[in-house]
Amino acid sequence: MYQLYYYPNNASLAPHFLLHFMELEYELLLVDRKSSLHKSAEYLKLNPAGRIPTLIDDGMAIFESSAICIHLCEQNPDYGLIPHLGSKSRPQFFQWLAYLNNTLQAELMVRYYPHRHTNDELTIPNVVAAQDDRIGESLSVINDQLEGNKYLLGDEISACDFFLFMLSEWCLPIKKSPLSFEHLSAYLNRLSSHPTIMAVCELEDIDLSPFK
Repeated sequence: MYQLYYYPNNASLAPHFLLHFMELEYELLLVDRKSSLHKSAEYLKLNPAGRIPTLIDDGMAIFESSAICIHLCEQNPDYGLIPHLGSKSRPQFFQWLAYLNNTLQAELMVRYYPHRHTNDELTIPNVVAAQDDRIGESLSVINDQLEGNKYLLGDEISACDFFLFMLSEWCLPIKKSPLSFEHLSAYLNRLSSHPTIMAVCELEDIDLSPFK
């Protein structure tokens, strides 16, 4: 059985989607961010970065959401959430997962934690405004990819789509939200009715009504 250290609507959401979709045996272990338990000595033994999520698989601790997603997909390839070795779609999978993790998510982290990126409190509104522009640019790239495609990689759903839905939920307060893009908005509307997304969001108390 897998164990997922999580917090609702955090970076643990994408691995949670995958665990549910693949009907794997797993246990959810809440890490209370409000009490800073992700910085506790006990949790830091598992995840020295002090971030959420952490996956425990047969006694091995794995952190970083994208790495956990890849691990789960490769351990359970029959569910088709990662293209098989030799497939032309496989490099596209890693390309988009890297883009989501290293570009869109990274820009979101600066936007939501601007105090970490300036020594002058007066500049924080400027940092937030600049990040809204950067995030909008990233969403535009994704919107273009979805033109004519049902999912990011084409006709078949992959872990990239679950990861993108997680980030899109975080993007809702952005000046130019995902719902302002034609293809991305239609895509998110479809995904919001996916049984796994509906079930996990209900469990984590995430409101899906903006996507409807």
